[in-house]
Amino acid sequence: MSDYDIIIIGSGAGGLSAGVALAQAGQRVLICEQHDVPGGWCHSFTLEGYRFSPGVHYIGGFHPGGRMRKIYEGLGISQDITFCELNPDGFDHIFIGKKRFDIPKGKENYIARLKDRFPQEKKGIGDLFAMMDNINAELNDLGKIKSPIEALTAPIRARHVLRWGVTSAETLLNKYISDPLLKAILVGQSGDHGLPPSMVSAPVHTALMAHYFEGGYYPLGGGFAIPRAFVRVLKRAGGEILLQTTVAQILLTGNRAVGVRLADGREISATHIISNADPGVTFEKLIGRDRLNGRLRRKLDKMTYSTSALSLFFAVDMDLRAAGLDSGNYWFYPDANLEKHYSDGQTDAVLRQNKPSAMFLTATTLKDPSKMHSGHHTLESFAFVNYKPFQKWANQPGGDRDWEYQQLKERLMGGMLARLDEQVPGISQHVVFKDLGTPITNQQYINATAGNLYGSNKTVWQVGPFAFNVKTNFEGLWMCGASTLSHGVAGATASGLAVARQILDCRISDMLQQNGPALQVYPSEDISQWPDRLQKKIAKQNA
Repeated sequence: MSDYDIIIIGSGAGGLSAGVALAQAGQRVLICEQHDVPGGWCHSFTLEGYRFSPGVHYIGGFHPGGRMRKIYEGLGISQDITFCELNPDGFDHIFIGKKRFDIPKGKENYIARLKDRFPQEKKGIGDLFAMMDNINAELNDLGKIKSPIEALTAPIRARHVLRWGVTSAETLLNKYISDPLLKAILVGQSGDHGLPPSMVSAPVHTALMAHYFEGGYYPLGGGFAIPRAFVRVLKRAGGEILLQTTVAQILLTGNRAVGVRLADGREISATHIISNADPGVTFEKLIGRDRLNGRLRRKLDKMTYSTSALSLFFAVDMDLRAAGLDSGNYWFYPDANLEKHYSDGQTDAVLRQNKPSAMFLTATTLKDPSKMHSGHHTLESFAFVNYKPFQKWANQPGGDRDWEYQQLKERLMGGMLARLDEQVPGISQHVVFKDLGTPITNQQYINATAGNLYGSNKTVWQVGPFAFNVKTNFEGLWMCGASTLSHGVAGATASGLAVARQILDCRISDMLQQNGPALQVYPSEDISQWPDRLQKKIAKQNA
């Protein structure tokens, strides 16, 4: 008899969703997490009293009837978490030079705003969104396939996905849209996958846009509220989680995964092993290339990971609302050539420039005003960069890397703040705290190959049937996370449920039967609708 039914390596959104669903189905579940906090990209950290959440800036699908809301209520997570809704009149603000476009909640509102701004493109806008509807509806249907018979009929029911599945977002937009500014707006959220329009799969980009059609949501308390809620539900269902517990090897008997060996030498057996680590870590480090067949080695050799980023975490003693900011996200581009800016983000361009050309900015204390500290706002800003320029410092201890690295960080922070000054005049003069994460920071804390943000690059030949399947070619070994079905919190969550569904041989709906309470959502822009206790806390912080 195995020590556990299920061992899960990593506690990102995928590992946690799989663990909760399986534990609630009566499986003996153990999650092993190498970090000292759970969550993967959903974790939060505190520096000098300021709370930051590097991987969670907004999530879609938490509106009434939304997919993520159904999952959280169905698993019972909703009893332990609350969300804040970003500005519904503009949860994403796209700046192209000095021109601005605010993406509103509601697909029809979005379409109407686009048509009002670009009346000469009305027909193309309507046709584009109609095609996106077709693609996304078919993607949803494909995600519900369970039986081989259903799989056989999939091509008949997914003709639009077949047509556009091997093309880029750029190709899709070019068919319907002519105006360069309009095209830039429509790919303005590309930071959510990190690729230029010519590289990203058209269905991936349309699914990304659709994910936010009903607005953006942020967990009250920051990203860590997500793993905290999942861990509470996991433990109530009898599951276990071990922190600071690094898995060093996946144990095999023949072609079957039978357990794990921890870094301290302990061996734990299980009927099923689920890896929430990326493919490079799972197959090349935890199993070893010598145990892989030629086809899998070739796939690993050809795959590319998403780019990484410079992550600026800072706090200011500035009235951000008076400066014109709100709870929405800000995407800053110098011009409409987003192809160039995202192509630069695959390289070391930001190191060669005095300051980044394209940046993302979010004020987390405008999303969740309860997290103000000493009357200061916290913000997070990102600029894409390749891992390679930082690789030489990867083996130096975190927090104690050499003078050259520290000087580079200071220079990069100065350049990022100078760029933000152009958009929010004077903000750099109000900084009371700042720190910078680099690609090797991501590698250290998230165990992400080359510090990647989104798992595998979401190019045409690395998504859908070309992505890594949740079921591996090793019996009893499964994968979830950003390199399988999809990325982001929602995509990773779906991948974890997909693994649990196959292990339990059931439908997703069968696992969502906990009847959790209705999810509480507070409007970020209207504190008067928050509970009295939180209003008092916010008032005290702002006093």
